[in-house]
Amino acid sequence: MPARFKDLVIDANDHHTLADWWCGAMGYVRKDEHEPPADGWMRPHDWPVPIVDPHGAGPLFWIVPVPEKKTGKNRLHLDVFGDTQELLDAGATLLRRRDDEIEWDVLADPEGNEFCVFTPR
Repeated sequence: MPARFKDLVIDANDHHTLADWWCGAMGYVRKDEHEPPADGWMRPHDWPVPIVDPHGAGPLFWIVPVPEKKTGKNRLHLDVFGDTQELLDAGATLLRRRDDEIEWDVLADPEGNEFCVFTPR
């Protein structure tokens, strides 16, 4: 086994805003709020923001600041269970509605990162 899964990383121009969006979408919290450092250390504002599932069930996400805008289709994306309309109301964009060819909706987060939403028909 040359590799094993560690974390999921999402690039962002405004990494704090996107971290807050994904926290709301996934029910996650910022790791430093969930597991505050004992010595009171605070993560510098320009560092990546780690977000976690407060129940410990999901993977650790890192929302990482990058200077460039997203320019093309993701080569890797998230699949989530969820409510498409609630995600749209929260600021996601609908890229493709489920149809006879696919059984999921394709959305993008506020910075254009694509993800698929699986909901019961």
